[in-house]
Amino acid sequence: MDVRERPLTPAARRVLQVASDLFYERGIGSVGMELIAAEAGVTKKTVYDRFGSKDALILAYLHARDERWRAFMEGRLSEIAEPRERVLATFDALGEWLTTECRRGCSMVNACAELPEPSHPVHRVAEEQKAWVRALYAGMVGDGTLADQLLILHEGAVVAFSVGRVHDATGKARAAAAAILPATLSAAGA
Repeated sequence: MDVRERPLTPAARRVLQVASDLFYERGIGSVGMELIAAEAGVTKKTVYDRFGSKDALILAYLHARDERWRAFMEGRLSEIAEPRERVLATFDALGEWLTTECRRGCSMVNACAELPEPSHPVHRVAEEQKAWVRALYAGMVGDGTLADQLLILHEGAVVAFSVGRVHDATGKARAAAAAILPATLSAAGA
């Protein structure tokens, strides 16, 4: 069941918020439905009535986090008109996101690591999120190879920050991006 197909009740929003916090902070595998229900102040039956299964709740968590990420990035880029600066600003936005929302790494990558079976639906959600980031870059630079390189810098910065403890990882990724970007980009790409 895709919970995005119907509006969430106040109890369901509370469950989703609690589950999101717990899944991200403690890991999906270590968080049970009883803990989610208790922390949300609802019964376990309410959790299942609203979401159907733990997998559906995990997917709702990932979709909600992805929607927040996309809105965050789009908001940061909306005020930047110059095409080259717009590309570089993605790394500034990523740095802000990492320090405020993502200190344990990418929720998509973490979910895939915890649920490694490629057929598990978390892999599709993660793939869609990464495809969105690549498409964002491709739309800005008009070149698939360059978009791939920017995506790799972006994802590498996340890992370097969260696992490697490179606190200025996004600044270094931004500098690398600046080195590979053409001196000028047109509004429609390179």
